[in-house]
Amino acid sequence: MIFVIDYIDPGMLFCCMISFDNTEIAFRIKSDKELRKACFLFRSISNRGIVKIGGFISSLAISIRFPINWLIKPTIYSHFCGGETIEDCLPTVQKLARYKVGSVLDYSVEGGEKTEQIDTALEETLKTVINAAGNENIAFAVFKPTAFCQSEVLRKKSAGKTLVPEEEREAEHFRSRVDKLCSTAHEHRVRIMIDAEDYYYQNFIDEVVMEMMEKYNKKEAIVYNTYQMYRWDRMDFFRKDLDRARVKNFYLGIKFVRGAYMERERKRAEEEEYPSPIHPDKESTDRDFDAALKFAVENMDRVSLFNGTHNEKSSLYLTQLMEEHNIARDDERCYFSQLYGMSDHISFNLAHEGYNVAKYLPYGPVRHVLPYLIRRTEENTSIAGQTSRELNLVLTERKRRKNKS
Repeated sequence: MIFVIDYIDPGMLFCCMISFDNTEIAFRIKSDKELRKACFLFRSISNRGIVKIGGFISSLAISIRFPINWLIKPTIYSHFCGGETIEDCLPTVQKLARYKVGSVLDYSVEGGEKTEQIDTALEETLKTVINAAGNENIAFAVFKPTAFCQSEVLRKKSAGKTLVPEEEREAEHFRSRVDKLCSTAHEHRVRIMIDAEDYYYQNFIDEVVMEMMEKYNKKEAIVYNTYQMYRWDRMDFFRKDLDRARVKNFYLGIKFVRGAYMERERKRAEEEEYPSPIHPDKESTDRDFDAALKFAVENMDRVSLFNGTHNEKSSLYLTQLMEEHNIARDDERCYFSQLYGMSDHISFNLAHEGYNVAKYLPYGPVRHVLPYLIRRTEENTSIAGQTSRELNLVLTERKRRKNKS
């Protein structure tokens, strides 16, 4: 099937030989039982009322330590997560690999403020790096930087405020923890991505990650920063980063996402009376996201990109850009990625056509990963059409299988 899509500029049309309509390819990894469960799950989380009440009850259960693993683990947890440990994830990693889809193990325990919590997160993330080095089916390591520093220190450092000596020491501890992760990744030649955070944490994170890229990306992109393209300043930021990479002779690794904290970012900007860092509308975000893809592909002599999106048009657009610039589908400088349990029609159809694809595979103890799952269901519900799209695709495949039998 040939797609013709009116894209970005009104008169600009392009053709792409990839179809995301093939649900047989998209869901061949799932059994009939798993499809029925997915159908029930997406029907449930399409209801805002159920999501809101479920989130409240789950948060309450966490706070009072009420046992809910029996309910969460076989339902939403098993759909979106790989397991409680790295070892638990390995069967899923192997299963995905059979269909040429890689994995990115994401220790999704929310960051703590205490030193022992930070140390635990660091030790576990180091394990994911070492594990990736010994498993060809794990394409990247990743970590959430707020797991490795007290939030107040990140906030004050990012705002350029004066820190007391104890806070300065904590800021340097953060830098050394990130360095330890990146140096371990560099030693084992494992690409490592640093996730983006809220606007008022991000300046210091960007500063540290840029230092790591200068240090460890001399021969290839090992360290990747994340650009949330719903921020109106990210295209200029990208251009400046690339200029710096060329001047200082290192490679730029970038993960592109649209963004994860839009509602609270706008609310915080209004409350604290500073300009919102977020684009005024989705069209502006889409424009910058795709402009960033284009700029990255045009500069792939210096840039490696990780396209983290559930947007069909942006995924198709990147395939077109690669074709226009004679970039091989399996070029290691270019990856597509979606979350485990979502957008399988994008992931598996791209992989089937020979593109590099990696699923984000969250893991961790059920109770500790629950805040991540609550946020994921709330995001799915808030994104127009996301949950209904997932549900319709599952229903289409169930109907296809029924007619075939």
